[in-house]
Amino acid sequence: MAKMTKTQIMQALADKSGMAKKDVVSFMDKLTELAYSEVKSNGEFVLPGFGKLVKVNRKAREGRNPATGATIHIPAKTVVKFRVAKAVKDALL
Repeated sequence: MAKMTKTQIMQALADKSGMAKKDVVSFMDKLTELAYSEVKSNGEFVLPGFGKLVKVNRKAREGRNPATGATIHIPAKTVVKFRVAKAVKDALL
């Protein structure tokens, strides 16, 4: 089963909502910009019904090079995670 492309998603949303495809693309671009800015400034962005993007600080840790077995230091870093909403889990699993 092939996954939908961005173009197919935009067309499907335009068909189901009755909006022009151009308007749907513009709306999704603005939603994306809003999500990025909210995560950057507040640390999280909730998309009701889907889940939320959360900025997480990872601690520094020791790891291993799988090829040589040598111990290496992995520095602390900030990552973004997506936490799926319970409603999505209940509907899909």
